[in-house]
Amino acid sequence: MVYIQGENKPESTGAVDCPFCRIQSGSDEAGLIVHRADLAFAVLNLYPYSPGHLLVCPNRHVADYTELTVDEIAAVGELTARAMTVIRYASAPHGFNLGINQGNVAGAGIAAHLHQHVVPRWSGDANFLPVIGQTKALPQLLGQTWEVARRAWREAPDLAEREAPDLAEREAPDLAEREAPERIVPAAGQD
Repeated sequence: MVYIQGENKPESTGAVDCPFCRIQSGSDEAGLIVHRADLAFAVLNLYPYSPGHLLVCPNRHVADYTELTVDEIAAVGELTARAMTVIRYASAPHGFNLGINQGNVAGAGIAAHLHQHVVPRWSGDANFLPVIGQTKALPQLLGQTWEVARRAWREAPDLAEREAPDLAEREAPDLAEREAPERIVPAAGQD
């Protein structure tokens, strides 16, 4: 609700007020940037729908998908696929929501800078809290999630190293042997 009410919303549509442009000049940890590439980057969402909610943004300040170059489209797509691999490695979600909201009317919080949502989902992750309590239970601080996601980005298998996997190979890894502090933690009632 704090974001909907205007917290951290840019005053203008220019790059100077854009939080996605601004964080690129700071440290990765301060900006919650999980990974940087030549044309795009992955960053934690300050207002996540679920733990590990990443945004994939082109480096260039561009609002509309049709304004991206062919190389930027490929970069956003590659980082989106990598983000899914990393989140599977870090927290074994049951599924994902992927999406780009184009324009304020479509729900884009920062419409001036295109960003792709990569939202991990678990069975039973929607409960009464968002509906009745107008809140969401996120049991992990963003800084902790950033550390886990950043580490997983380095450790997770690289897509380029794999040949076209069958569905069984796409299953999330068994995390039973991993320690809980190294995982992105889903909210209570989630696996």
